[in-house]
Amino acid sequence: MTSIQPIEPSTTLIPERKTAKNYAVTVLVTVLVILAPMLIGAAGGNYWVRVLDFAMLYVMLALGLNVVVGFAGLLDLGYIAFYAVGAYVAALLSSPQLTTQFEWIAHLFPGGLHAPIWVIVPCAMGLAATFGVLLGAPTLRLRGDYLAIVTLGFGEIVRIFMNNLDRPVNITNGPKGITGVDPVSLFGFDLSKTHSLFGFTFPSVYNYYYLFVLCSLFVIFVCIRLQHSRIGRAWAAIREDEIAAKAMGINTRNVKLLAFAMGASFGGLSGAMFGTFQGFVSPESFTFWESIVVLACVVLGGMGHIPGVILGAVLLAVFPEFLRSTMGPLQNFIFGHQIVDTEVIRQLLYGLAMVLIMLYRSEGLWPSPKHEDKIAKIAKRAGKKPVRA
Repeated sequence: MTSIQPIEPSTTLIPERKTAKNYAVTVLVTVLVILAPMLIGAAGGNYWVRVLDFAMLYVMLALGLNVVVGFAGLLDLGYIAFYAVGAYVAALLSSPQLTTQFEWIAHLFPGGLHAPIWVIVPCAMGLAATFGVLLGAPTLRLRGDYLAIVTLGFGEIVRIFMNNLDRPVNITNGPKGITGVDPVSLFGFDLSKTHSLFGFTFPSVYNYYYLFVLCSLFVIFVCIRLQHSRIGRAWAAIREDEIAAKAMGINTRNVKLLAFAMGASFGGLSGAMFGTFQGFVSPESFTFWESIVVLACVVLGGMGHIPGVILGAVLLAVFPEFLRSTMGPLQNFIFGHQIVDTEVIRQLLYGLAMVLIMLYRSEGLWPSPKHEDKIAKIAKRAGKKPVRA
């Protein structure tokens, strides 16, 4: 029988060392992220750059849901509601909707509401976080399937509420949606227009891509800091065993509410970016299916592992569009005509791919490293070998 002697406490506190390989990978990823729209645009046109833009939106959404599902272990099926809140906040603050419906607002803002992005983003994140607390407060005693059902209902309530808030007072314009949403303008730089820099042309989809990348980096930075903080440890304790966490003195009520609020705020940020990017917001963009897709991003990539979640979000944003664009030409090449509708094949292969991945990679494509693997790595770096008895 073999056993491994415990590592001394001082050894476990040795910080991670950045090797040349780590730096090389970091530089390579940075260069690819910067050049991605140019390379993809040259190969497939602006359509695929737009797909990349939505991939970045999904990255923000998936990272926000990962705080709730991956870090704290709380199953949320209505996360898209916070996305809707952020989008409608951006639409109402930067479109003529409110000034045309309320005379007193038109008197205060005769030129119309054209709030800058610096005002829209904090309002969207703050209101979404408030809705997250409102959702979390009555569900603190629920777990598992019961929590999933309640959050699912919350998501549908928000969507239906936005769909019907056009009477008796027209605020959201109901199913018609809100049009004329102002594009993002940073320091007089309008992202909706084509710009030239150093001899390179940057269309609107390129400009928004770089904005979304910056927003994603902000979300990633906050998530990393949260994961390795006392709050992140408390979320992990609740995820593993809530009763034991409470017995150890963790205020599970406040910690769970904070998880809902932080995750919701990232959803609000993504929604605000979506509203300004599209220039149009309607309830059809916030269906239950969207919540399922975002949850699939987290599960497919690897719950609780930030790089895995990013990978899952990018794959689930790009893969369906890849199938949509290739299934028709492929059928024409093989059979001479389309036998099955392209959309049907896309959904079939999309679902089949997810089933196969869950069967053979149940922990996700890029799961978080196991605790014992981390200990073995630290011991190896410290020059100590496990002692076998």
